Amino acid sequence: MSKSLPYSMKDVHYDNAKFRHRSFFKMVTQTLLTSNRRRECVSCSTGKFLGLLLIFGLTCLMLTHANKTHSVSDGIAKGIGTNEEHKEVTDVGIRFKKLFRRAPRLPPRLSPDEKVSHGNITGKLNELDVEEKWKARQQNVKDAFTHAWSGYKKFAMGYDELMPESHHGVDGLGGLGATVVDALDTAMIMGLDEVVSEAGSWIESHLLERINHKGQVNLFETTIRVLGGLLSAFHLSGGDQGIAIAQKGPKPAIYLNIAKNLADRLLSAFTSSLTAIPFSDVVLRDSSAHSAPDGLSSTSEVSTLQLEFNYLSAISGDPKYGTKGMKVLEHLKTLPKVEGLVPIYINPHSGEFSGNNIRLGSRGDSYYEYLIKVWLQLRTTQDGNFTYLYDMYEEAMRGVKHMLVQKSVPSELVFVGELPTGPKGYLSPKMDHLVCFLPGTLALGATKGLTKEKAMKDNLLTFEDLENLKLAEDLAKTCFEMYSVTSTGLAPEIAYFHTKDYFEDGLDGGNKSSKYVKDIIIKHADRHNLLRPETVESLFVLYRITQDQKYREWGWQIFEAFEKYTKIESGGYTSLDDVTIIPPPKRDKMETFFLGETLKYLYLLFGDNSVIPLDKFVFNTEAHPLPIPLGKGTNMKASM
Repeated sequence: MSKSLPYSMKDVHYDNAKFRHRSFFKMVTQTLLTSNRRRECVSCSTGKFLGLLLIFGLTCLMLTHANKTHSVSDGIAKGIGTNEEHKEVTDVGIRFKKLFRRAPRLPPRLSPDEKVSHGNITGKLNELDVEEKWKARQQNVKDAFTHAWSGYKKFAMGYDELMPESHHGVDGLGGLGATVVDALDTAMIMGLDEVVSEAGSWIESHLLERINHKGQVNLFETTIRVLGGLLSAFHLSGGDQGIAIAQKGPKPAIYLNIAKNLADRLLSAFTSSLTAIPFSDVVLRDSSAHSAPDGLSSTSEVSTLQLEFNYLSAISGDPKYGTKGMKVLEHLKTLPKVEGLVPIYINPHSGEFSGNNIRLGSRGDSYYEYLIKVWLQLRTTQDGNFTYLYDMYEEAMRGVKHMLVQKSVPSELVFVGELPTGPKGYLSPKMDHLVCFLPGTLALGATKGLTKEKAMKDNLLTFEDLENLKLAEDLAKTCFEMYSVTSTGLAPEIAYFHTKDYFEDGLDGGNKSSKYVKDIIIKHADRHNLLRPETVESLFVLYRITQDQKYREWGWQIFEAFEKYTKIESGGYTSLDDVTIIPPPKRDKMETFFLGETLKYLYLLFGDNSVIPLDKFVFNTEAHPLPIPLGKGTNMKASM
């Protein structure tokens, strides 16, 4: 028994003794011997006399009951006993038995150590019931994906995105059929062979031609959605001795050849720039590139290409893709930072950061995400020193905790603010929904994809890791409350937090019963919901790492809200214009990431932990899983 327990085995033995069977005689004698009046009774002659009289009376009562029972039995046997006599004697016997019946035997009390070591059948049955519940909920997500795909296939096949209410497609991402490629590996993971066959056939028949003839695309969006989707499909269909969970669709080589063709054209963004920082836009048909109209690139965009280009180098054997991608991060390492934090813009012409705006929302988010993920991808390679990535990540997370993390009023929700004018300016209590990637990233950085239990057992967690994991859980709570505080149960695109320096009345989420209705402020321009995945992504990662069922329950509540307010009966799901009112006005657009990310993470959250394990795969920022290690043993030093 542990010395830290507040009781001893002596207490346990004492409690267990209370539930042992005791005879009537023992009950009487123990009562007499332990009575508070015992000494007084036995010390006088009257007490002794009364004691003897009590024993004599009980003996006579027992003998009388025995004789009556025999006489009644004899009378019944001879047929002379009346019903009234029998009833009277039986009632006496029942009352007598009640008087002397034993107390029910209660189960013994176990110490905590014994409770842990003694499994019980009921607990195992409950575990089975729980898993059946989550299997059913996982099937609901699968059905939702099928419904979303059916709408896209019916009204927008080959277009980038579906407009589910007006029943047509739109090309907002360069016209490469982004939804087809983004959704493909989700269908593979879900085992939807028919969808895999449909999407794979379209890619094989049309995508290469689209790449060769289309015009301008965004380097970042095309890399994370289309290139990332092709590379994940390559691995999941058995390429490079991958896990081959998909039995339908083209051969893996088809996906790889198209990915190489696309990447060769995207490389022009790097080769056209005089610095290590690529231009933001590429013209596919002539493999040219140029900067954005303002001449700047987003910091997050230029630093969120490396997972995809590294993996392509590994499986193709051509180091040029990884070389270009990693030079960006090597260059960023040399630039001045504020406690590891960086501005959200960078100039590809000078290679320097532009402006002072620091945030983990749009244009800043995935810079921090890829620092840890690229390190996880490369750390097991035989050559090359990539510890600088982990060092940059750790420094940045310390900066986040020191400069950006605050608590709301009155209920102390932990949130991450912004520094719009730089480190010397004010902290804005503004938090994009995009920032909700951070809880998952912090948890992944703490345990490196292992469960918390295993990491602690193997003594792998530092104090800073545990601190980051605690922050991850606090932020995940905040991200979930951004959903539950609204009338629809769906989060706005941006939230502000009530602090001692900032508050606006009349801008709550509409759910007056929420504990946090006074903490979260939602401005009119920020009340839309785009079916974003960041919160459910973090719930998925935190559940895998902590095994805490609350993250599954939170994910289910979010999924139910999507089903209730964004599902379009004719097929597909729609974005919303205002999550604070019911019914919410609809925006008539289904983003590709709803199929590529949101539903994928929900499906994995409700499923078996062995499917796409976090210590064997790294998800790109569009939720396309890529294997760790890279594959084919590519010498990354040569490619860097």
